[in-house]
Amino acid sequence: MEKRIVFIKCVALLLSLAIILSGCASTTMFQTTPSGAKLYLNGEPVGNTPYTYSDTKIVGSTTAVKITLDGYETLNTTISRNEEVDVGAIIGGLFIWIPFLWVMKYKPIHAYELIPALISPQNNIQPSIKQEQVVTKSKAERLRELKQLLDDKILTQEEYEKEKAKILAEPEK
Repeated sequence: MEKRIVFIKCVALLLSLAIILSGCASTTMFQTTPSGAKLYLNGEPVGNTPYTYSDTKIVGSTTAVKITLDGYETLNTTISRNEEVDVGAIIGGLFIWIPFLWVMKYKPIHAYELIPALISPQNNIQPSIKQEQVVTKSKAERLRELKQLLDDKILTQEEYEKEKAKILAEPEK
């Protein structure tokens, strides 16, 4: 009888820990239009879209995202572990303080529409939408965004210098 009570307590403790620790993980799905794009997280190739990503980073942690596909412009962005509230972690935090480090989570889906490259072998058209987007941002804004991509280690120093030179060489409007 004594062994059975000890066994039940151990099982209850293990289940409690599993529930508390499962609240630490956050999962998101990366989707692109068109699908099949190469996905890089923090500079490391992880697979092709659609791709399910899960981690146990704490609130406010960011992950650099780079998406590439032949014939389309490279997409550089970041996701942050502060997009949605995780109710399970808040409830767990009421009993044990540690889960409060994971009260925020990723959105369930991150969907991106890739923009065709201005000139590529597959399409010799120049989309007017992309040209309008370039015109609407000032050089300073574009340089700030470029610097952020360098700081997030999405771009190499060489890529940064090349793009910076292009922006600075454009005529003032």
